[in-house]
Amino acid sequence: MKKTSTRLADGRELIYYDLRDDTVRDAVDRRPLERTVTTSEVRRDVLLGDSVAIASHRQGRIYHPPVDQCPLCPTTGDRLSEIPDSSYDVAVFENRFPSLAGDSGRCEVVCFTSDHDASFASLTEEQAALVLDAWTDRTSELSHLPSVEQVFCFENRGEEIGVTLGHPHGQIYAYPFTTPRTALMLRSLATHKEATGGENLFDSVLERELAGERVVLEGEHWVAFVPYAAHWPYEVHLYPKRRVPDLLGLDEAARTEFPKVYLELLRRFDRIFGEGEPPTPYISAWHQAPFGTLEEFDGVSRDDFALHLELFTIRRTSGKLKFLAGSESGMSVFINDVPPEFAAERLREVAS
Repeated sequence: MKKTSTRLADGRELIYYDLRDDTVRDAVDRRPLERTVTTSEVRRDVLLGDSVAIASHRQGRIYHPPVDQCPLCPTTGDRLSEIPDSSYDVAVFENRFPSLAGDSGRCEVVCFTSDHDASFASLTEEQAALVLDAWTDRTSELSHLPSVEQVFCFENRGEEIGVTLGHPHGQIYAYPFTTPRTALMLRSLATHKEATGGENLFDSVLERELAGERVVLEGEHWVAFVPYAAHWPYEVHLYPKRRVPDLLGLDEAARTEFPKVYLELLRRFDRIFGEGEPPTPYISAWHQAPFGTLEEFDGVSRDDFALHLELFTIRRTSGKLKFLAGSESGMSVFINDVPPEFAAERLREVAS
């Protein structure tokens, strides 16, 4: 992998990740852009104990542009985009309309390929491995920023999810705090560790699932399963079999196997609802240990956390979506119409 860092016309950072070491990236952003000004602010909800990012400048962000005006495609001729070069393998840049910025963190866009009509599932294993390298490198770089406590790599796919740009891409949010979902996991870790005399909760969950009926696919170094208490109609958790706290902890064997396992998982998601159905909308989310202090979680260290990826769709059956209505949105109590055992069986049935 070759990494080349440059700047866009308004000062934002752009990083190319290339498969070939001899690739030259010297194209200049020719757009007449002024410096980006953001109004991002993080406010603490004292009743719930969580945080909300207030980012009014995002109201003006690009919304479903025509294909020939996609800002994530490479620049061609007089059609100027966020990527000044005429092609790329993987490109990462600071979001022009970030939810988090400055002392409130940082947001980046990860373009998986220059092919507008592709998807992550259509990438080759070599291309997917390069995306993994980019996620890992950005996790490392962002973790050293003084305002960053947790790094979250994710992909939103499909208009039903809320995606406003059709080009295959994901995002990285670098939060200035430990996110509420991660804090819940850390509290459960601490409680379980104390109650069992030191047992790791992630290890216990993984051991139980490996022995059960909800495993979807398994490799030598990774296992994917539908969790016992799945929140979403089709939800799969992908774990490395050797517990590590973050992407940086993956060894070479796990990194090598990941593209094959993950691409197969994504392709099965596209086959869940049968032939002729539109691509399955999904969210794919990496959960990594925070880089800040864990003093509030008694007896828990970063090494107790288990890196894992959660993949889920909001489609519950052909032509129908799962909406977060009263119980989910009002009380955070999910109601799942699809039994996890059935979901796992279906995802095994659609193996290629």
